[in-house]
Amino acid sequence: QLQASGGGLVQAGGSLRLSCAASGRTLSSYDTAWFRQAPGREREFVAAISRSAIITFYADSVKGRFTVSRDNAKNTVYLLMNSLKPEDTADYYCATKQPPIGGSYRSATLYDYWGQGTQVTVSS
Repeated sequence: QLQASGGGLVQAGGSLRLSCAASGRTLSSYDTAWFRQAPGREREFVAAISRSAIITFYADSVKGRFTVSRDNAKNTVYLLMNSLKPEDTADYYCATKQPPIGGSYRSATLYDYWGQGTQVTVSS
C-alpha cells in the first residue's frame, strides 16, 4: 500500500513536502513517480525517480522548483515543492512501476500501483 501525505493549503511562493510511504512493498525495488490532477483536468506527470535515485525526471512546469528524492531506509519517496504557484493546485498521487525507468516514465499507464491522493491548494 502507498500512502501519500503532506498536502495542505499554502500561499503562493510557499513550500510543501509530500511523502509517499509504502507498506507491504519495498520502494527501493521500483521506480516511483508523482502525478497530479486538478479539477476538470487530466492527470499529468510531475516527477519521477529511479529505484536507485540516480535518475530523476521533471515536468517542465515544475523543473527548478520541485525536487523528488527517496530514502530507501524509510521506504519513502518525497516531493519537495518550492515557489508554489496557484496552478500547482491539484491532488497529488504517487505511483510505482517496474524498472528500468525507461523513456516512457511520463505515461501513467506504465505505473501499476497507486496511492491515494493528497490535496495541495495554493492560494494567490
